[in-house]
Amino acid sequence: MGKIHGAVVVDTERCKGCNLCVVACPTNAIELTQTEVNHKGYPFCHDVRPDACIGCASCAIVCPDACITVYKLKEE
Repeated sequence: MGKIHGAVVVDTERCKGCNLCVVACPTNAIELTQTEVNHKGYPFCHDVRPDACIGCASCAIVCPDACITVYKLKEE
């Protein structure tokens, strides 16, 4: 039986940097960029610890702009 983990995909150009996803993540797998901004001038969220993601999709649920998709992956 393989372990389940998640993969976070963010539409960085739609993200407005509200930080709700970062607060909602129970494993601190995502955070806002510190040095980059999107074409609208907002820092965007990205996965900084992809191995920590458990695929709970809390980040995607709280995102007001539906910028985040979470996939569940099974490790072999």
